[in-house]
Amino acid sequence: MTLPDLSLTRSDELQDIVAKVEAGDRLGFEDGLRLFRSHDLLTIGQMADLVNRRLNGGEYVYFNQNRHINPTNVCAFHCNFCSFARFSDDAPGAYTWTPEEIVERIRPDVHPRVTEFHIVGGLHPVLGFEYYEDVLRALKQAYPRVHLKAFTAVEIDFFAQLTGLDHETILRRLIDAGLGSMPGGGAEIFHPEIRRKICPEKADAETWLAVHDTAHRLGLRTNATMLYGHIERYEHRVDHLLRLREQQDRSGGFNTFIPLRYHPENNNLGRRLDWTTAHDTLKTIAISRILLDNFPHIKAYWIMLTPPIAQLALHFGADDIDGTVVEEKIYHDAGATTEEQLDKFDLLRLIKAAGKTPVERDTLYNIIEIYDKPIEHYAPDSRKTRRGEVKITHIELN
Repeated sequence: MTLPDLSLTRSDELQDIVAKVEAGDRLGFEDGLRLFRSHDLLTIGQMADLVNRRLNGGEYVYFNQNRHINPTNVCAFHCNFCSFARFSDDAPGAYTWTPEEIVERIRPDVHPRVTEFHIVGGLHPVLGFEYYEDVLRALKQAYPRVHLKAFTAVEIDFFAQLTGLDHETILRRLIDAGLGSMPGGGAEIFHPEIRRKICPEKADAETWLAVHDTAHRLGLRTNATMLYGHIERYEHRVDHLLRLREQQDRSGGFNTFIPLRYHPENNNLGRRLDWTTAHDTLKTIAISRILLDNFPHIKAYWIMLTPPIAQLALHFGADDIDGTVVEEKIYHDAGATTEEQLDKFDLLRLIKAAGKTPVERDTLYNIIEIYDKPIEHYAPDSRKTRRGEVKITHIELN
C-alpha cells in the first residue's frame, strides 16, 4: 500500500496538523475547528485519504443491494428540518402501510442479491409498539435471508415512552422479532443549543448515545450520522464528531458514519436557508474521516450528495457509497433531485470511474463479491451496443 505524500500540500497553515495525522496522533477539538475553518480543501482531503488508506487500504469502495422501507410518515414529533412527516392520518399525503402491505409492496424489488431492508419512518402516536414488531416479523417471515436494519435510537426511545419499558427490553423484543442492526439516524446535531431549535421533542444526545451503547452491549452493530449545513456552527460539528468518537471508544459497535447534507425545501427551517455547497460537503466528509479514527467506514450517501459529489468523496476519505436504495422518500420530500434508486451497474460505473475497486457487501461488511474486472465485463445486455461498447445511461443531476 502506497500512502500519499503530504509534503505536496498547498499551504503551511495546516502543517502541524498534517504532522499529527502522518504520525497517527489523535486530533483534538481545536484541531478539528481549525480544519473546518480552513479553505485548504486539498490538504484536508489528502489527510483524509491517508487515514482511509491506513484503515481500509484505500482501494475498495463498498456498496450493497438494499431496499428502503418507510412504514408510515405520520409522526408525533415536529422537527423543523423535516419535510417527510405528517401530523395526523388525515393530513394530505399521510400514509401508513400494514405489515402485509409492506411485504407485497416491496416484493417486485426483492431479487436474490438484495441483502438489506433499511427501515425508518414516522413515530406514529396511535399504532403502538406492537405494530413495529409486527412489521419486522412479517418481513422476516417473507424474506428470511434479508438483514433487517431498522429503527433509529430516536424511534427506540419513542417505543420506550409508549410502553414504559427500558431501552434494553425494547431492543431485546425487536431482536426477537428479527432486528439485525440499527441505522444511525436521529443524531442530527448533539449540541443542546442547536437541538432545541431543530428537534426539541427528540431524544437528547445523551439518550441517543445511551441507546447505541445498549445496542452495542447486546451485540448489535449500528451506524451514526450528523445532519450538517443548517443553523449549526463548526464548533457544533466538531463537538458532535468527538462525542461519537468517545462513544466508539467505550462500546466499539459503530460500523459506519454517514454525514447527512441538510436539504432545505418543504420544511420550516429551510425558509431561511439555502443548499450546502459541494466544498463544505467534501470538507465535512474528509474531516469526519480524520477525526473519527476509530470508525471503520465513512459513507458518501449518494442519494443526498448526488452521485458526482459522492464519487469525488471517495478521494476525501469515504469508502462506502451506500446501495441501490429503491424508493427513498425522506430526502426527496425535502427537495432531493437525484434518482430514487441506482442499479448495480450504475454504482459499479461510478466507483470504477473514480479509480477504485467496487466491493459488494452485506450490512455487516462481509464481502459478497469484488468487481476487479473492467467495467465492460459487468454491463448488462441493455447497456451494450451492437459493437459491444458499454452504453451509459444519462442521469439527470440538477
